[in-house]
Amino acid sequence: MTGRRGSPRATDPLASIDHRSFWAATMPAMPDRHGLPLPDTADVVVVGGGYTGLSAARTLATAGASVVVLEAETLGWGASTRNGGIVHPGYKWGPRALVSRYGEDTGRGLYRETLDGYAWIKRLIAEEAIDCDLDERGQLTLAYAPGHVAGLEAARDAYIEAGIAARLIPRERLRQEIGSDAYFGGLAHDHAAGVHPAKLLAGIAEAAARAGAGLHEGVRATAIRRQADGRQVVETSRGAILARDVIVATNGYTDGVAPGLRRRVIPIGSYIIVTEVLSEDLARELSPNGRVFIDSKNFLYYWRLTADRRLMFGGRASFLPTTVDRTARILQRGMAEVHPQLGATRIEYAWGGKVGFTMDRMPHVGRRDGITFALGYCGTGVAMSSYLGMRVAAWLGGAEPPVLARLPFPLVPAPYEGRPWFLPAVGEWYRLQDRKALAAAGAGAGSGGGGYASA
Repeated sequence: MTGRRGSPRATDPLASIDHRSFWAATMPAMPDRHGLPLPDTADVVVVGGGYTGLSAARTLATAGASVVVLEAETLGWGASTRNGGIVHPGYKWGPRALVSRYGEDTGRGLYRETLDGYAWIKRLIAEEAIDCDLDERGQLTLAYAPGHVAGLEAARDAYIEAGIAARLIPRERLRQEIGSDAYFGGLAHDHAAGVHPAKLLAGIAEAAARAGAGLHEGVRATAIRRQADGRQVVETSRGAILARDVIVATNGYTDGVAPGLRRRVIPIGSYIIVTEVLSEDLARELSPNGRVFIDSKNFLYYWRLTADRRLMFGGRASFLPTTVDRTARILQRGMAEVHPQLGATRIEYAWGGKVGFTMDRMPHVGRRDGITFALGYCGTGVAMSSYLGMRVAAWLGGAEPPVLARLPFPLVPAPYEGRPWFLPAVGEWYRLQDRKALAAAGAGAGSGGGGYASA
């Protein structure tokens, strides 16, 4: 049954929810790679079977290296099949902020890498003929409060300086871009796309396998020890592997196998709901130009239409220990505030996962204690994780390191071993900033699309 504006519902829109990721539920079947024989040695062992690890494995195997990918669950089990499928260049910091923080040469180089990463992932999809519903119709960033419009103006100018055509959409014209009156302006650009992230994951996995990489599921790396000769012993739940190099690509799921990295990555929950299939007219009203959307809150929302006309709607929802059912209700309220015409629309899927954040809100690549790593994508990982997997693999082969390798990787400044006990206080502080942003303009609750006030 399709959702229709104003159609009455006798039941709760969240009465029957599938707790699987919609993407994982609708991805193609992949070969079962549990129980395959593990080699005793390899040139490179990759810990983590998501975008980063599989992309690195593809690059290394193509170059002739013997590669073993170890995934504790199933390939793509983490963020690679749980994200919103929004692909775009950029970090949490814009082009100008990067120059201000890191200097002209490094700052510009950092942003150039994100443009290269966005172009590269599109090229990979084409070269490997990956059927992942790539839909490149741009992004609209929405001002949650009137005071955020000035930030969009500055972002527009910075985008233009970086070579991205961007334009401001005033509030009175937002209906040309989005079926909502909840925001105060927008910034549109065409360097963004939607994908089916699990189909993308499956395509990269198959490309790595075709290149000769050994992919193993249900094998947990438990320790990494460096020998006197410089080689690494990777202890696993099924025995040890001796390798020349090790790549750790675990992002928000980094555990004690790399304690030095675990102390630098903060896992933060992100949650998503997906509606039933919408009518063509309603889908066109919600997203006239097929863009992906993100708003300017600290507790941000991100959303878009899927290829089969559902609305995917995601956000941080809660920094407290929670459940998928609770976060689904929070997000459904937020979705209905942004798009009142969806208030009675049934939610069919709801799930959550971990985003890997860092103290400086930047991804990090580097080499530490004989381990090469790429992680900490801070919510911008669909393009950059695959790209950086390729780049660190090429680095092991003698290529220049990514510009990101120049950055120091800060520790979390607290007694911390991977359990972010401080997040509830951080979340409340960010929530307060969002409330202040509206209060400063005299905007009352409900006038800015914020669905977290009652969370």
